[in-house]
Order: sequence, then structure tokens, then C-alpha cells
Amino acid sequence: MGVFVFLPLVLPLSAWPIARLAEQHLHPRAATRLLAGVAGVLAVCSTLCLALLVVVGTAQLPGNPLPDGWSDPEVRAALPYDEVAGKAAIPALMAVTAACARTVWRHHRVRRRAARALAPLPYRSVAVLRDSAPYAYALPGGPRGRVVVTTGMLGRLGSPERRALFAHERAHLAGRHHRFLLAVQLAARANPFLRPLRTAVSYTAERWADEDAAEEVGNRRLVARTIGKAALVTRGAPVATLAGFAEAGPVPRRVAALLAPAPAARVWHPASTTVGLAAWGAAAGATVSALSSANSAVTLFFVLKAATPL
Repeated sequence: MGVFVFLPLVLPLSAWPIARLAEQHLHPRAATRLLAGVAGVLAVCSTLCLALLVVVGTAQLPGNPLPDGWSDPEVRAALPYDEVAGKAAIPALMAVTAACARTVWRHHRVRRRAARALAPLPYRSVAVLRDSAPYAYALPGGPRGRVVVTTGMLGRLGSPERRALFAHERAHLAGRHHRFLLAVQLAARANPFLRPLRTAVSYTAERWADEDAAEEVGNRRLVARTIGKAALVTRGAPVATLAGFAEAGPVPRRVAALLAPAPAARVWHPASTTVGLAAWGAAAGATVSALSSANSAVTLFFVLKAATPL
């Protein structure tokens, strides 16, 4: 097993270069899928690495429920760094498990609160809440989800701007962006090195919805104006509302991107380009992480199987 078991813990650093480059050069749809996928793979491998080290560390604890052969000196000699890293991995894995469970619980709690607030209203694709606080969000669930908007927001937007707002929120539902956002949130909880990818996906998911809305309404400037106007009026919304269900992302960058030409729909850039080289580097890091985790798991399995009495 050796030092390879530790590679998944640090290999998320290889994805840092593409996080920034993907925001700038990849189509938001491709960037969201790529970054979320890489973050998910690296997070799973990192967690598996901790789990393997926990097995090694548990074997060193007195009174552990594992077979006596697992703590044999010869077994420990075949599993390097067990004296410190194995024991330290136990609280680390517990912290990761608790953080991920808390993230999932908060996600479902917000959705449940939102669904409860909309229960008295008849089911429609757009739910209008009588609230003077201006905010809008996409609520997944049901056949196709719902767009929730307040009367305060509708009163501050013109008819074309309302159409752009609805198109943006429907794009979130159609693309199931909440799944990508939840995946990168869990990945960031599993390994702090993946936090830059979480920030990048939060931005690219909003850009993805912006581009889909611009394509639907056929006016990029209209969508840019709607985003800027909605951000200005939403600034005063109380924290207690459900306006925080989705992050708006860096609005000035989104507006600037919409005022520029539409991004190319190319999914993968050649390796000769900077963004292509970064993408290949991130993919290589994810592959090496997966192989290292698999190698460590197989090695640990055979070593402990040989140490376990029949």
C-alpha cells in the first residue's frame, strides 16, 4: 500500500488550475459537468483513503473488535505510517461523515420548508408568493419543479424582464443544477482542497442558466439587465426568507459575460491550449486518485485477509 494511499488526499490540488480556467474558457454547461464530476471522483477517493487508514488505525487500539491478527507486527510492517496516520484518520473520517450528513440534512430541510410554504397554493409551474421582499428561486421536486417568485420581485420587473427571470429559473430546473451544487458541496466537506471547485461550480451553474435564458428569450442584453436589476432589488431581502435557497454568484462577472458574445459550445479543448492542458491535468489527477485508492484497497484486503484466522 505504502505512500500511494495518501495520494487521494492531496491530488485534489491538481484540479485547482482548471477551476479558474473553466470559468473563463469553457462553456458553462461543460464546465459545470466537468468540475462536478472531477470533484465527485476525488472526494470519493479521498474518503476511501481515510476509510482504509481507519482500518489500519483501529487495529492499533486496545480492545478493538477486529481479529487479533490484524494488529500483528508483521501486518503493521506491511502497512506503513500506521502508527500516526492510522489513528489520526479515525477522527478525520468521523468529521467528514458528520459534515456530509449535516450538508444533506440542511439541503433536505430547506426543500421541505419551501414545499411546506407552498403547500396552500395550487400546483403550477410558477408559484407567486404574496411577499413584499423581492426574491425568486427554482425549487426542485415534483414532475418538473416550480419557479417561486414574490409579488415584490414581480412589481420591480417589466414584462420582458419577468420572461427572462422565469427562463433563468426554469433553466436551473431543466439542468438539475441543484444536484451538481449538492455534489460539490459534499465534495468540499469530504476534502477541503476541493473548495475552489465548489466555488467555481456555483458560478458556472448560474452562467449555464444565464446562457439558456438568453437563448430562450433571444436577447442577451435583456437577460443581463434582468440579472443586474434583480440583484440590486434583492439585496434588501431579509435573511429569514427562502431567497438564500440558491446563490446568485458574482453578478458583475455574469453581466459582463452576457454582454460579450455567446461562448463556444466546445466540450473539450485541445491539449495544446492552456485550458485544455489544465483539463487533462485535472482528469489525470482524478484517474491517478482512483487508481491509487483501488490499489490501496486491494492491497489492504489481501494483507488483512491473510492475517485473519479462518
